[in-house]
Amino acid sequence: MKTATFTEKRKFIVKLGKMLHKYGTPAYRLEAHLMDVTSFLGLKASFIIIPTALTFVIWTEGHEDEYTHAARVNPGDLDLGSLARTDELVDQLSKGLLTLKEADGLLDEIYNMPNPHGRLAIGAAFGMSSGAFAMLMGTSWNDVAWSALLGLLVYVFVVWSERSRRVSHMLEPLVAIVSAFTACSIAYYFDPSINIRLVVLSSIIVFIPGLALTLGLAELAARHLVSGTARVMDALMLLFKLYFGAFLGVAFGVTAFGEIDFIQPEPIPKWTAWLAIAILCSSLIIIFRTKAKHIIWSLAAGFIAYGASLWGALYFDYALGVFVGAFAVGVYSNLFTRLANAPAVIVAMQGLIVLVPGSKIYIGLNSIISGQNFVAADHIGQQTFLILMSLVAGLIFANVALPPKKIL
Repeated sequence: MKTATFTEKRKFIVKLGKMLHKYGTPAYRLEAHLMDVTSFLGLKASFIIIPTALTFVIWTEGHEDEYTHAARVNPGDLDLGSLARTDELVDQLSKGLLTLKEADGLLDEIYNMPNPHGRLAIGAAFGMSSGAFAMLMGTSWNDVAWSALLGLLVYVFVVWSERSRRVSHMLEPLVAIVSAFTACSIAYYFDPSINIRLVVLSSIIVFIPGLALTLGLAELAARHLVSGTARVMDALMLLFKLYFGAFLGVAFGVTAFGEIDFIQPEPIPKWTAWLAIAILCSSLIIIFRTKAKHIIWSLAAGFIAYGASLWGALYFDYALGVFVGAFAVGVYSNLFTRLANAPAVIVAMQGLIVLVPGSKIYIGLNSIISGQNFVAADHIGQQTFLILMSLVAGLIFANVALPPKKIL
């Protein structure tokens, strides 16, 4: 690294920071990782990372050279495959297996790498995640099937949004409106036994920002106040847009078809929750572009999270059961970094998604606004708050019990 110029080093640091942000790295992890890379390159630096802006201040030991870079960016989306590849590249650089110029070129290759999954696979993953969530809610097979089909419909709009800026700006409320109106038409013409509001929630579950809300609170707990506050408010606004869209779609449906008498179907067996976890985690592997060598680890994280939370709920309250689940996921993900030499976030996200209470906030909004509960939900607001706190606390305690080998 001694032969690399200051310009080459600072360009690499800025490019690395932008890429890791794009792949969904939380601010506190990203800043700490960039500080490590900067120190390795023999420079000093300060970073300010928030979901919509990046600021880099880089200088040499004696301040002979200084550089400041500020950029407006979009909030990142999880891309665990690209995150893993970028982390491997930095490891190779730190071990002297790559020159800085070679590493910079490989960053470009990772950035330009196409999605490893085709549209059919991604569409199937949307349908699978929607159906799996309906199964986790303990509803009927009818609701599971219709939720999966509406999940496919939602993906059609996702593809459309990639081609139309207008659609992309209103994607979340639009898919909620379409899902809600379609669910009403299904109940009127085909199947009056479906739970309309639950099917709507299941069909848009990919957009429910429970994970973003949890990450925002984790950033606040790490004293990254600006980034954490911005992420929490963004998640809440997204949730409001989704709920308003669903509320509006149901209102259109009731106007068009009238009130539909609900016929209570037979619920699915309780053991199907484990099948739902397998289906949900499998779909997330596709959606998050997880590398093949991390698939088994990722699937196991979902089962560990769910199993540990159930075990904890047997002895404590449900919310404290989530604390046990988050603690188990945190320890498991830190163990993963030691054995697989990869970022803990790769498996931690799979486990956390099983635990996050984004759907409970949605259900609570429905209860407050409409006065109706479409699933059994007592003290939903208190329970949601406790679950969020339990998730953050579980991860903090896990890092104390088994410190992570990697920052990411």
